[in-house]
Order: sequence, then C-alpha cells, then structure tokens
Amino acid sequence: MVNLADSAFLRACRRQPVDHTPVWYMRQAGRSLPEYLKVREGVPMLTACATPDLIVEITMQPVRRYGVDAAIFFSDIVVPLKAIGVDLDIKPGVGPVIADPIRDRAGLEVLRPLEPGDVPYVTEAIQSLVGELGSTPLIGFAGAPFTLASYLIEGGPSKNHDHTKAMMYGEPALWHALMERLTDIVSRHLRVQIDAGASAIQLFDSWVGAVAPDDYREFVLPYTRRIFEAVPDVPRIHFGVGTGELLGVLGEAGADVVGVDWRVPLDEAARRVGPGRALQGNLDPAILLAPWEAVERKALSILEQGRSAEGHVFNLGHGVLPSTDPDQLRRLTDLVHSFR
Repeated sequence: MVNLADSAFLRACRRQPVDHTPVWYMRQAGRSLPEYLKVREGVPMLTACATPDLIVEITMQPVRRYGVDAAIFFSDIVVPLKAIGVDLDIKPGVGPVIADPIRDRAGLEVLRPLEPGDVPYVTEAIQSLVGELGSTPLIGFAGAPFTLASYLIEGGPSKNHDHTKAMMYGEPALWHALMERLTDIVSRHLRVQIDAGASAIQLFDSWVGAVAPDDYREFVLPYTRRIFEAVPDVPRIHFGVGTGELLGVLGEAGADVVGVDWRVPLDEAARRVGPGRALQGNLDPAILLAPWEAVERKALSILEQGRSAEGHVFNLGHGVLPSTDPDQLRRLTDLVHSFR
C-alpha cells in the first residue's frame, strides 16, 4: 500500500522534515518537451484538456523524464469555464480568448455552477493517474477568481487590466457578484480533482500582482480565503506573478504554501509571508537558457535561502519557457535532490 503522506513533496508542504528538498516545475508538462509536441500535433489545446488518455500521457511525461517529486495535472485554468458553456478558445500564441466579454450584470448569467458531470474527463484522468503515479503525488489546480475575472472582462490576456480595474473600482457590486460566482466554480472544480485523488492543489492567480495590497484585501482576499477553506483536506499552494508586495497578505489567505516568483529572494519572502507557511520557488525560468554553470550557481543560492523557510519546495518563479533544453531540467532536478 502506497503511503503518499511520506512523500518529500507533501511533507515539505506540511512543514515536516524531509531527507531532500522536493522539486517540481510549473509547466513541466508541455511545450518544452519533444514528446509533448509529438502527441499534441494537430490537437487543439481544449481538446487535449478534455481527452483522458492525452491528459494522462502528458502529465506523466515530465515524471518519467525528470524524476520530479510531484506531477501536476495537465489542463488549463479556463477548462471549467468552457465546461459550463462560456464561449471561449485558447489561441496559439495568444492565450484564452472570450467571445463575449462580461461587462454588465446580464453577462453573469453564463456563469452557472459547475457540476462534476460537466468535467467527467477530469475525474477519469485523475483516477487513472493516481494508479500510474504510485508514490508520486498529483497536484490538481485551478485559476483564481481574480485572474479568471480578468480574462472574462478583458476578453483575453491584458497588460494593464483596464476594464477589470474599471469594474472593480467603478462597479463594486457587479465585481463582487462576479467574484462570488467564480469562487463557487473554482471551489467545485478543485473539489472534483481532490475527490478523484489529487494529493495537493495549487491556485494560480497569475495576474493578481497588478493589484495593490489594500485593494487585494478588499476585492480579492475574501474569495481566495473561501476557496482554501473549501479544500482543507490536502496541502494548498497559492501562486501569483509579480506578487512581491502582496506576499504578506497572500500568506493570510489560508494556503499551506506560498509560491514566490523570482523577483524576491526566498529569505526575504519568508520574512514577508511570516510563520506557519512553507514556500515554493523561485528560480527565474530564463536562467535555464544560460550555461549550466550559471543555473547551478543560482539554484544552490536559492536552496540555501530556502533554509529560512519552515518548508521549501523548489520550483521556478513561473513556468518552463518553450525553448528550455529538457536536459537542463534533468540536471537541475538531480542537483536539488542532492542538496541536504
């Protein structure tokens, strides 16, 4: 009988002693791997995310290649929105594009509650993965309400989040109604993954770094906290990009682990987050494009800084870049595992 609780990844998330620093990589399953490009050839992203056999194969690829301490479920943050009927597509080189952006109360009506039957491929794939992964934990994930709201309001990726902030500041009642609905959808989506066998979850709030701390407390924190309260039975990771000024309040949201991008040293991040949380991060993914000596030097520095945290899961400060040489990640994994 496999005892996942003994895995280094889950122990580090719970701030328990480990015999080596655990490591996994955001976007480890995907575009930097030739085997991924082969199985995805001619298959649209949202089709791949709804095909259990493909989900299993793509999720397993980096585990086989790198020997990482955790797998992350192959999917996309807009999958639950697509599943409830939002007219959207993921366009190569662009990202999620929404056909009818939500700019008024009538637009909210498309956001009905998510039911397990809306995403049967998620349940099927996770159940298969749990059996195949054995002693390697599986991380489920979802996009956080702020980031999903930004896509829905802007109609796609945005540099300044103009329409999002205009609604947040100018129509707070509409903003809160939108966040309420998204919080329910995200909570249910995470619950489906946990019930199917995911051992941990990560909430991606990719764009929340655009918000000031006081605004985060008013317009975002209540909803993030509610999501983490809905999934208390597995380790919970909270990650955003450009969140150096938000690390303290991110630590208040209720996650067990706070993800840190590359802009803040881990020892400083530990001070900002405060006690009672593990940290995840935080190698700049661009460094992997440099010679190995530069990667090794920076990774060892981060591992040393990670001693300041009550628990440390090594990761990148954001996702693996498409042009990354997989051999760099294999060597990096071995380096991290050798660190005591």
